[in-house]
Amino acid sequence: MTIYIAADHLGIEMKNELINHLNNNGIKTKEIDIENTELDDYPDFAFKLGRLVNEDKNALGILICGNGVGMSIAANKVKGIRCVRATNTDDAFKGKNHNGANVLALGANLEIDLAKEIVDTFISTKSATLDRYLNRINKIIKYENGEYNEL
Repeated sequence: MTIYIAADHLGIEMKNELINHLNNNGIKTKEIDIENTELDDYPDFAFKLGRLVNEDKNALGILICGNGVGMSIAANKVKGIRCVRATNTDDAFKGKNHNGANVLALGANLEIDLAKEIVDTFISTKSATLDRYLNRINKIIKYENGEYNEL
């Protein structure tokens, strides 16, 4: 499994810490090749990472910005991406296991040890298997594809 990872200028330090953490645990990471500057824009990172995760169905993504909200909103605009903004391990677990998240958004304002726990939980959590969760995820996919609009 590959973990794509990107951060805007506010998340560079956390991104580097998480890359080291993941690599030290035998997890392959790939950084998004957009230059960080003080004027960089989080949507650019989210859109590119989303496209790469979609192309590599065995991959997951991690995005980092000031508080994770902007990255999450932008990533969720990419077809096929279900991004969870997590502030604790329960968010990460339920985002992936209940909602089929394939991208995790974190805030650079989190303590690094908590961020590592959230990332570890997200990566180790199994994808949804219960029918009620799979049905919900499939509704989202169908809606995204213009095939479901029963409200």
